[in-house]
Amino acid sequence: MKIRDLFREGRPLFSFEFFPPKTPVGEAALFKTIERLKPLKPAFVSITYGAGGSTRAKTIEWARRIKFELGLETAVHLTCVGASRREIKVLLDQVEAAGIENVLALRGDPPRGETEFKPAPDGFRYASELVRFIRAEGYPFSLGGAGYPEGHVECRDREQDLLHLKHKVDSGLDFVITQLFFDNHHYFDFLERAERVGIRVPIVPGIMPITNIQQVQRFTKMCGASIPRSLLAELERFGDDDQAVLAIGVEHATRQCQELLDAGVPGIHFYTLNKSPATRLVVRNLRVPVRKTA
Repeated sequence: MKIRDLFREGRPLFSFEFFPPKTPVGEAALFKTIERLKPLKPAFVSITYGAGGSTRAKTIEWARRIKFELGLETAVHLTCVGASRREIKVLLDQVEAAGIENVLALRGDPPRGETEFKPAPDGFRYASELVRFIRAEGYPFSLGGAGYPEGHVECRDREQDLLHLKHKVDSGLDFVITQLFFDNHHYFDFLERAERVGIRVPIVPGIMPITNIQQVQRFTKMCGASIPRSLLAELERFGDDDQAVLAIGVEHATRQCQELLDAGVPGIHFYTLNKSPATRLVVRNLRVPVRKTA
C-alpha cells in the first residue's frame, strides 16, 4: 500500500527505520527486532541505503522480505550518492519489480572522509532532482523526503533550507519525515514556517530514543541537531549506567511523542538503530488518540 494513502486514513501513524545488517548475525538480530516491534502494528517501516549507497541490493532485498515475509508495509531509501541517472533507473526498476510501492528520495551524505557532496557523472546534486526524475519517468511510487527542523548541517540558514524543502515538495513529494530532534519547539516552529511557504504535505516528526550518550552525540554532530542542556546534564550524571540512560531516554522520548500526538501530528517515525527495547517502551507508554477522518 502507498504511504500517501495511509495518511488519508486520519489516524497518527507509527513507523520504524532500520538499516541493512552486514553480517548473518546482524541479519538474525534484525529479524528478532522486527518481530518484537511488529505487535505495535507500525503503518510502515523504512530501510536505509547505507553510506555511499553501499547496501543498495541489501536495501531492496530487506524491504521485500519485510513486506512479504513479515507482512509489514515498507519504504526503501534511495540516494543520489555514487549513481548516474542510468544506474538510478536500474535501481528504481528493481524496487518496482520487488513489489515495493514507497521510496524515500534523499540526496545522501558525502562519502566518509569527504566534506563536500559531489554528484556522480551524469548524476544528481540535489534530492529535488531525484524526485523530479522519478516523477518524470512515470514510476508509481509514493515518495517521501527529509526535512530539517534545525536546518541542514550544510545549510544553517533555516529559511533557505526551508525553500529547498519547498522545491522538493513541489517536485513531487507526498510526505516529509524530519531529521531527529529532542526539543519539540524545533518541530512546531518548523511546521509553522513550512505552512507559511505553502508546504501542505504531511510532515512526520522523527524521534530517536536516547540509549547511549556517546552515540547520540555523534549523531547530533553529524546531522546538526541539538540536545537540550537539561537533558544532556541529566544523561551525563548517569553516563556509565546503561539502564539509567535508557530510562531517561525513554522518559524524554515518551514526553516528546505524547506532546506531538496531542498536537495532532500525522505520525511519528522512530529511528530504532535496529534495536527494539527503547522504541517498544515508548510506544507502549503512549496514549494514542483516535483522530477523526476528514
